[in-house]
Amino acid sequence: MISYRKTVTAWLLLTPMIVIILGVSGYPLIKTIYFSMTGAKLVAPELTDSWVWFHNYVRALSSSNFREAIWHTTYFAVISVGAEMMIGVMVALLLNEVFVGRTLLRAMLILPLALPTVVNAMMWRLIYNPDFGTLNAVLVQFGVLDAYRSWLGDPATALDMVIVADVWKNFPLVALIALAALQTVPKDLYEAATLDGAGMWNRFWRITLPAIMGPLSVALVLRTIEAFKVFDIIYVMTRGGPASSTKTVSFYVYQEAFAYMRVGSGASYALIVVLISACLIAGYMYLIRKHGEA
Repeated sequence: MISYRKTVTAWLLLTPMIVIILGVSGYPLIKTIYFSMTGAKLVAPELTDSWVWFHNYVRALSSSNFREAIWHTTYFAVISVGAEMMIGVMVALLLNEVFVGRTLLRAMLILPLALPTVVNAMMWRLIYNPDFGTLNAVLVQFGVLDAYRSWLGDPATALDMVIVADVWKNFPLVALIALAALQTVPKDLYEAATLDGAGMWNRFWRITLPAIMGPLSVALVLRTIEAFKVFDIIYVMTRGGPASSTKTVSFYVYQEAFAYMRVGSGASYALIVVLISACLIAGYMYLIRKHGEA
């Protein structure tokens, strides 16, 4: 009886949240699924929503441009998240040591993370500017380059430059998570390992990394999900160019639905992105449960 009452009470307390989620997320999702099976156009969806069933999905999966956008997104996610994890762990290890000015550096670490993405993107656009950008000026001064170059105007470098801007903004999140995890590692373990003759690398691989692996796994999956949905920094810095070299799936969905006004096909592209994100979320939940059991 007590267990039944607790269950009923729990569901009653959750009811307002469930209603809000269904209203905010459920209805738009159902509407998106409906549009994805029609040929609706943004200009007059009520006049153009003829049923095409799964034609939009077939068209999306057979589109070389969409597959190229998926490749750009995957490349962006793997490189940016990998760099953020490595830099974040190194910075966390540094800030975990005792030295003068550590508190100031910890406070400054939050600044890139607190900066709005649009402001960050505009700042890096100025840094990369082909006429008066700081990056060109520094590289020319040190003799690395003979002349200024257009970093965002070259298809070979544009996506990598966007990745640099994204890494600079988001590595502090990984660093803060890793730093918080490092605070929980007992110092006695390091002292015992040192007495046993373990070097710096052995202490890192045998003690530090296993101790922070759980929180790092969470940070890894969360950042991967966010990186796979990247849109705003791409929109501000390159608008998907040059020559579609920085066009990601989210930007592709925006372009299809709002620039070309093809709501039906845009909805199908969006649902494909949702399914990919759902797989990433499933991986996130699996890692959380696995770490909890451990």
